[in-house]
Amino acid sequence: MEISKKVILTGHFGVGKTSLVQQFVKQKFSESYLTTIGVKVDKKQVDVDGAKVNLILWDLAGESSAIKVPKSYLLGTQGIIYVFDVSREETFAYLDDDLLELKKSMLEVPHVILGNKSDLMNEEDLASIKSKVPHEVAFTSAKENTNVEEAFLNLTKMML
Repeated sequence: MEISKKVILTGHFGVGKTSLVQQFVKQKFSESYLTTIGVKVDKKQVDVDGAKVNLILWDLAGESSAIKVPKSYLLGTQGIIYVFDVSREETFAYLDDDLLELKKSMLEVPHVILGNKSDLMNEEDLASIKSKVPHEVAFTSAKENTNVEEAFLNLTKMML
């Protein structure tokens, strides 16, 4: 049985959404920063609990708040990956507001929250960030491919 699921990646600009997708889909990382304009769509098939799942990954342009995400991009979304940069507090300072805004448009859609660029911080710093974010957070590094596959697979299991 094959299933397709639309997943959006959202969060501020420069947090590593595109890098996470590239690492997950193509096992590649680039140091050069390219701004996503609008949306970039990628696809990857994964096997989860015997089901073949086609993940349709919508990498949304970074915004300073979820309020600015065009509502048309959210249509049909079945999973959300919210990404922030662990080295820039302004990218997670309003996490609650952003999640509330997304939930207004998409009630009951499973989501994961990723603190990306964890390679830039030590364990003590990450623990401090975890205490500031009142949500379940998985720390990832697209650069070092830390927890990237696990994060996408975790969301896929939540969607099934």
